[in-house]
Amino acid sequence: MIKKAIRIPSIALLYLISLLPLWMLYFISDVIFFILYRIISYRKHVIDENLKHSFPEKTEAERIRIRKEFVRYLADLVMETVKLLTISPNEVKKRVEVVNTNFIEQSFKNGQSVIGILGHYGNWELNALRFSQLFSEKRIIVYKPLNNKFFDNLMISMRSRFGATLVGMKQTMRKLTQYRHERTMTVLVGDQTPARAEVTYFTDFLNQPTAVFLGVEKLAKLTNSVVVFCDIRRIKRGYYRCSFIPLFNNPKSTDEYEITNKHVKYLEEVIRQQPQYWLWSHRRWKYKPEELSDLFPSSGYNGTLSQLS
Repeated sequence: MIKKAIRIPSIALLYLISLLPLWMLYFISDVIFFILYRIISYRKHVIDENLKHSFPEKTEAERIRIRKEFVRYLADLVMETVKLLTISPNEVKKRVEVVNTNFIEQSFKNGQSVIGILGHYGNWELNALRFSQLFSEKRIIVYKPLNNKFFDNLMISMRSRFGATLVGMKQTMRKLTQYRHERTMTVLVGDQTPARAEVTYFTDFLNQPTAVFLGVEKLAKLTNSVVVFCDIRRIKRGYYRCSFIPLFNNPKSTDEYEITNKHVKYLEEVIRQQPQYWLWSHRRWKYKPEELSDLFPSSGYNGTLSQLS
């Protein structure tokens, strides 16, 4: 009862804040940045460690600058995400320029579905709403359910506003099998960290072995879907460009891990160009190959856990 009494005013407050124009939200963002960076040093140790291992070639001063720019952008990202609760369809179109949809439409005409992969880079939530507006085919957004049901339901409501179907990660295979006779476009975030028991593959990412999901590769091969990378770039404050970059037309002909390594490497190149727009506060490297060797019997790391000692 107490939790419900707290949640209802919280939802009402978030919706009221989201009704404010973005210029006012950016004023709030500036205040949030000052608090996060100057007062509480938000996740300073995590961010600094991530940057140090990812960019050993950079000076300490360069990494400090990236951290500051990241925290500034993170504050913007928070307020932009709140805005998505009530943002109009026309405002979304105005804020996100989309490039190369012709390739996806041609894939649909050829009878193929499409799988889009992106990272926690730029405003992925705003771009997901824009993606929901693009095609008449079924649009599917794969998401990782939050432990907090209140925020989980809020995010589902926000993400599905313009007609996309939300599917939890563990239900993705079953859902896409269900839709195998329809043309669909499915979007997944590919840089999430698997749970320890789900780690089966490491690849090189930002200068270190990184545990990754193999979901994109498995789904693409199962459904023979075209694989594209959703390249999100920030143009200026509040404005983005999303380019659909073709990666694989015939996934069933690819080698094992080829699709995974390709989309991970593409995201890395995007991050290296403008690192401040990636989610550095996330504990992305929770696991190291040698720490999980008890799960696998053989030896020698070259990317796959099946060869760990």
